[in-house]
Amino acid sequence: MDSVKIKAFKTAFPYTVPIGASFIFLGASYGFLMVSKGFSPLYPFFMSLLIFAGSVEFVSVTMLLGSFEPVSAFLAAFMLNARHLFYAVSMLRPYNVPGWKKLYLIFGMCDESFAINSMIKVPDGVDRSWFMLFVTMLNHFYWVAGATLSAVVGSAINFPSEGIEFVLPALFLVIFAEQWLNADAHGAALTGLAASVLSLFVFGTENFMIPAMLMMLLVFAVIKRRAQ
Repeated sequence: MDSVKIKAFKTAFPYTVPIGASFIFLGASYGFLMVSKGFSPLYPFFMSLLIFAGSVEFVSVTMLLGSFEPVSAFLAAFMLNARHLFYAVSMLRPYNVPGWKKLYLIFGMCDESFAINSMIKVPDGVDRSWFMLFVTMLNHFYWVAGATLSAVVGSAINFPSEGIEFVLPALFLVIFAEQWLNADAHGAALTGLAASVLSLFVFGTENFMIPAMLMMLLVFAVIKRRAQ
């Protein structure tokens, strides 16, 4: 590794340490969940490596155990990560770097990597493209390591897995609470709650998620159009 890459790595690493602490433990809960459902440790390894979308990976556990419904799986994955479309627009210029780095930056963009790469002012003398790449790679590594190590340990020992399925709902509840406390207006949150409750009553617990997300997108599109 040459001096340019070493300098970029040393600059990027401290920003990712807090994220690594959370990613390793959250990824571990995913790994334990997978093996508790009877999957080989290879599943969380390859899924965390190739998908790298925490909410989709948790939801995919249910998808893999259920009937084969590729359209529903695609729509669920698209809706859960639709926010990345907005991230991508704002990162078109920063991520316009030559070679394979651009492809990996696009693939590996998550909420945390986007926050660092879009907000941190890279010090003079540090290559920005390598800085962004190492931020993305380190966050990706933390997630894969947490999921894989916990899956290997979980498959080797017996451990109580009751309640581990609540990890994803708990994650969304914490995110919702944080957004509610930090937001000046709560119209979007109330719209999401109303759409979810209505879809739950109409479509049932097994099929409410996609209709609820479609309803939210429709409402927000109408509101935006009227505002314009």
